[in-house]
This record gives sequence, structure tokens and C-alpha cells, in this order.
Amino acid sequence: MELRDLRVFRAVAENGSISGAAKELNYVQSNVTARIQSLENKLQTPLFYRQSRGMVLNSEGKRLLIYANKILTMVDEMMETFQDPDHPRGSLHIGSVETVVKLPSILSRYHHQFPQVGLSMVTGVTSHLINEVVEGNLDGAFVIAPVQHPQLKQEIVCEEELVLIANTQSTSIEEVKTEPLLVFGAGCAYRARLRQWLEAEGFSPRQEMEFGTLETILGSVVAGLGITLVPQLTVKHLAEEGAIRCYPIPKQYSKITTLFIYRSGAYMTNALSKFIETIRGQQEMNKIIQKV
Repeated sequence: MELRDLRVFRAVAENGSISGAAKELNYVQSNVTARIQSLENKLQTPLFYRQSRGMVLNSEGKRLLIYANKILTMVDEMMETFQDPDHPRGSLHIGSVETVVKLPSILSRYHHQFPQVGLSMVTGVTSHLINEVVEGNLDGAFVIAPVQHPQLKQEIVCEEELVLIANTQSTSIEEVKTEPLLVFGAGCAYRARLRQWLEAEGFSPRQEMEFGTLETILGSVVAGLGITLVPQLTVKHLAEEGAIRCYPIPKQYSKITTLFIYRSGAYMTNALSKFIETIRGQQEMNKIIQKV
């Protein structure tokens, strides 16, 4: 069995089709098909359900994908150990909650310093991202504190202040407390913080509406559908434009800390090491700005 077979297998599994894998790997489709058939012959078992719409892993395929990911990760790490540590290559898979204000500047600095590293980003709620990092599906993630896990290390990225936002028709914070909550899915730190504050105030939300993106939540607030809790800097432009109203909440609920988490027991690639250095550089820059 060749490593190339495992890379082809993983590409088909991730793309769900021969054509998608061929495009990703820059192979002809017949070559991809031959590789999959050869792998199935060697293992003496089918790995996919062949459907009209593509390829779906069967139970044996799912078992093999676990091994393939481990093997290919170890090979990639081995190759990286022989690279120039000051000029990393390879890929970096990062997760983030949707409201990290400092994220664009961190990504921009990193990309310009290390253009040979392929950056990929996914978004999600804190609890999901923690699990993805622990499972090794992500190299690291930007999440909301606190995080206490024996397999994770963390870097403080920034501290921010949350504000309650509503549309411009609202007249007081007491009025908007009874509005529907517009939130991300279960596991979102902002959602939990909003509920904690309202419960402490003696209010029970009449309805909670879940959304998948920050843009949709903000648009729904502007339209008067409900209220939400977000970092103040995230909605500064909307407040200045007069599209929303911002209401302060008590300090014990408004202060949040964004962390970058990564596995403590895993080999740290050059790409990840330089990414952490970039985050620390951003921290120093934040301190200088605060002193000015």
C-alpha cells in the first residue's frame, strides 16, 4: 500500500466524488478510480457506497479514514521536521468563533510573513471547536474563555466588552429584555452569557432563535426580530450608522477573553509555532496601543 493511495482515498472521502478528488489532486479521474479500486482489492473490502450523486464512506471506509488521517498526519509532521523552521510550509487548519475582532489582523500578518503555509478556516461555537482541536481535526482554534482541558494549552488573544444590541425602535433596556434572543447554536459562550444575565435579572426569554452566521443575526436585529449579545467593537460601525442601539450590561457578564487553544501533547509543526508567535506579537501590539 502506497501513501499516495491513502491521500487519494482521503480526497475522495472529503469531496464525496471521484471528480472532486481528481480536481483537488490534479489527477485524471481514471487514475483516482484505479487507485480506489486497488486499495479496495488490497484490503479485500469495499470502502464506499457508490451512488448516483457521488461516493459515501461505508463503515469500513470510515474505519480506514481514521487510520489514514493518523498516518498522513505523522508523515506530514515528519517532513516538516526537516524544513527550515523560519520558513514553514504545509497547511494550518484553524477554527474560530465568529466574533474575534483581532482575527483579520492576525491572519493578515501571518499570511504575509509565511505565504507558503496554506491557511484554512472554519467557524463554530466554542464547545464544538474545543472538541475539534482535542480530536486533532483542527491545529488550533480561537474560542471564548474559560477553557479547562488537560489536553489543551492556551494563549490569551484579547479581552473585549459585550453589549446588548437591539433595533433603533427600542427605548430602554428594560423593554428589550423581553424580546426574542437571536443566538448561535448550543455551546456558544455569548448565548450562555446572555442567558445567565437575563436569569439573574429575573427574566425568562420567550423565544430563542438559532442562526448560523453573525451576519444573519445582526441583520435580524436591525430588522427588529430580537436582541443579542456581541462584542462592542464588532458592531461599532452599525451603532455609528444609527442602525442599532447598544446597551451596557453588568461587568460580571460583559467582560470576555478570547483564547487560542492547541493540543498540549501533540508535535508542534513549524507552521503552528509561527502562528502562535504571531498571536503573541499581536498581544504586544495591543499593550503598546493601550499605553498610547
